[in-house]
Amino acid sequence: MSAINTYIQENFSRFTDELMELLRIPSVSADSNRNADTSRCAEAVKEALLKVGCNHAEICQTEGHPIVYAEKIVDPKLPTVLTYGHYDVQPPDPLELWTSGPFDPVIKDGKIYARGSCDDKGQFFMHVKALETMLATQALPCNVKFMIEGEEEVGSSNLGTFLEKNKEKLKADIVMVSDTSMISMDNPSIETGLRGLAYMEVELTGPNRDLHSGVYGGAVANPITILAKMIASLHDDNNHITIPGFYDDVLSLSTQERLDLNKAPFSLDSYKKDLEINEVWGEKDYTTLERTGVRPTLELNGIWGGYTGEGAKTVLPSKAYAKISMRLVPHQNSQKIAELFTRHFESIAPDSVKVKVTELHGGEPVVTPTEGIAYKAAAMAIEECFGKKPIPTRGGGSIPIIALFEKVLGLKTVLMGFGLDSDNIHSPNEHYGLFNFQKGIETIPLFYKNYTALHQNSK
Repeated sequence: MSAINTYIQENFSRFTDELMELLRIPSVSADSNRNADTSRCAEAVKEALLKVGCNHAEICQTEGHPIVYAEKIVDPKLPTVLTYGHYDVQPPDPLELWTSGPFDPVIKDGKIYARGSCDDKGQFFMHVKALETMLATQALPCNVKFMIEGEEEVGSSNLGTFLEKNKEKLKADIVMVSDTSMISMDNPSIETGLRGLAYMEVELTGPNRDLHSGVYGGAVANPITILAKMIASLHDDNNHITIPGFYDDVLSLSTQERLDLNKAPFSLDSYKKDLEINEVWGEKDYTTLERTGVRPTLELNGIWGGYTGEGAKTVLPSKAYAKISMRLVPHQNSQKIAELFTRHFESIAPDSVKVKVTELHGGEPVVTPTEGIAYKAAAMAIEECFGKKPIPTRGGGSIPIIALFEKVLGLKTVLMGFGLDSDNIHSPNEHYGLFNFQKGIETIPLFYKNYTALHQNSK
């Protein structure tokens, strides 16, 4: 057993305890009532990075939540890896569906249950502990920088400005991100692309106040009814999105590319069983893997209006609201899609209601290169650690900042995540396997070793 693996095994229980302390901090970036907690979490991340041996760590204030920057420079002549992650988490609602407290982490069946356990505290913390391991065993072969932000779950709106202002500080050779998933621990994979995002909120207003549904019902338009009809019209009978121009820029895969994508291990029966659904749903003539990776989507994320409390209240509401997100693929543009959505949604509203559309945030789709040394280093590391070559896959989620890394910093990204689609991220009972956590800590040093060797050989 290598010195690195020995160190990890001897200290893994402590690594887990330290992660659980981080998970106890309710750093929900979308909730302004949690601003003090997000700041407290940033401080905890900074202290963790200093504790493992970074030369320097600091809290960088933004107009929103702070960014943690840290570095360990061993030799400026050696390559530098910039590790990106986020300490903010999704809201835990609905709380009644959690089997344990979202910010009271517990270990059950070999998994840590807590909000942020997989997305992304558990995953970025692997890099912190991997750095500690490499330094403790004199095995760090290159320079490391960390940029851990607190606004990924709300669109990273201030990170672009931070990149522009700190190009020299963030100078590196590659960006490493562990905020993605694998097919399974038996079938390791590397995501080679992510979908973009356009996230909208709509508000419909009917009468100027809530009305008695008996006195006014049938004579005045109900905004909830109208909103439901408008949303339903956004897909046709083939589940094709009906917004004019929506598909104009979509990069379609060739027949061979589609065949290659569908070679990934996937059981439709297991998929349905895990979700407890009788049948899948989606755009006609595409497989589930295609629908979740290389095709754009439009989803209703939330809808509300009128009376939703206990018991009955016969009200015809004044307003109705919905949150709608669209996942985008190359070469779609989030701003263009937001404009197309707004124009279409306003056009289909009847005169009986007024419509307000607000763009909340967005991000661009990305495809990461598989021919570069970073991808090769990651693939070699995973094969050595798992005993199998990783399968390249496309991720269905979005990390808005990835496209900006290339645009602003001129850096490519490697997506080496260790989560699973079944980890319930963004859902109640989010969890992260202890096996995954340990495998990540074991694999990351191998990536550094391989990347440094390949980088020096390429000169």
